[in-house]
Amino acid sequence: MPDRAQSSSVLPRCPVPLGPLNSSLGDANLLQWVSSGTFGDSLRLDRFKLSNGLTILTCEDHSSPVVSYHTWLRVGSRHERETKTGIAHLLEHLMFNETEKLPQGAYDQMLEEAGAETNASTWLDFTQYSVNAPKQALKLVVTLEAERLSSLVLREPQVVSEKDVVANERRYRVDDDVEGAMNELLWSMAFTRHAYRCPTIGWMKDILDLSPEDCEQFYKTYYAPNNATVVVVGDFRTASLLKLIAASYGPLKSSTMPVEDARPEPAQTSERRAELTKPTPTEKVTIGYHAPALGDFDYAPISVLAEVLCGGRASRLVQRLVHDLEIATDVRASVGPFHDPGLFEIGASARDKRSGEALLEQIDAELQRVCNEPVEDEELERALARLELGLISGLDTVDGKASTIGFYETILYEPSAAFARLNAMRRVNQSDIMRAARRYLRPETRTCVFVRCESPAAEELAQ
Repeated sequence: MPDRAQSSSVLPRCPVPLGPLNSSLGDANLLQWVSSGTFGDSLRLDRFKLSNGLTILTCEDHSSPVVSYHTWLRVGSRHERETKTGIAHLLEHLMFNETEKLPQGAYDQMLEEAGAETNASTWLDFTQYSVNAPKQALKLVVTLEAERLSSLVLREPQVVSEKDVVANERRYRVDDDVEGAMNELLWSMAFTRHAYRCPTIGWMKDILDLSPEDCEQFYKTYYAPNNATVVVVGDFRTASLLKLIAASYGPLKSSTMPVEDARPEPAQTSERRAELTKPTPTEKVTIGYHAPALGDFDYAPISVLAEVLCGGRASRLVQRLVHDLEIATDVRASVGPFHDPGLFEIGASARDKRSGEALLEQIDAELQRVCNEPVEDEELERALARLELGLISGLDTVDGKASTIGFYETILYEPSAAFARLNAMRRVNQSDIMRAARRYLRPETRTCVFVRCESPAAEELAQ
């Protein structure tokens, strides 16, 4: 997809002379400036590109002597093939292991000795790696990140060992976890064709069957500069940073990216229900309505609606189910920020011996209200204030800024889109909320999963 300039009319000039830099590296076309724009009210955001396709987003922030260095890859569980689920997540684990130049454990040790912290995550649409470090460790960070992007060791011992770790993680987070099992079942039922139906962690059989050859092929395909974006925010000088990145990443080869075989989810025309029996003290219910993608026009009003329903103690569902009727211990709602249409989820845990159906009955009553009656001005203002606070507070640190830039660049190809999203939410009114509620919160388009309590006799038998 072509680059989209970020307010290039505001800051149209390249911030550094690239001619001398490219000449010093022996390639006049190695590094190109694409566009410049702003990030927030005071920070400049520049986009550069290497000839091998690597995108570089730089944002100087000299407020503290630290740097946040993120690598975002446009590959997540939605890009996996049948029988190969979980491979994107497995690769995330393997990226902290051995490379051709670094023995096992050296990557973490070198960064820890330099005062740096590392993290990573895999989700439906992306995989991302982050390093937060003192500014004097920037050269080390660039060198290590380029090394593991290009020279990861994926032989039998490394892959088998990490598969065991991931399999145990699945047992802990899904198989033996009530919320995890409930969420996995919800998505696998709500989606019948789209790849979002498969869990990011993968199905257990697929995890155990993955081979070093599978991992090597996946790595060579997707862990390539033309599928990656490096985001750097913090106390650095752009010219020096670009020289480091161009020297370390410039020799890397691009790959031929496969055309994604995206299969749109057919419209759901009738409610789907399922039950799980788990060792939980009270019943639970989770509901998933098909919802708009992050880039869709309706994403802003449906996000505000989720906050009206479950954003804080004074929200509709929390007030009704937890405080007034006292039939639930918690109620939550969210809409996933995904590349493709996802789910608007509502979940609740019953109090005492209440049933999941009793919870659903009261949830339905509140959803019917929001479809038929405008929300109060005070409710709307409170929801918008909470959403704005959540977004702005996430930008307090250089890591928060880098994460926000990388996320919106990867999902929407617009690194400053967080502010556009904030403005879109500020424009939401009562009419928008009613329209979104009527369009998306229809019983025939939803999937419900009920969790029943395991009987004491069954628990004793299991012991």
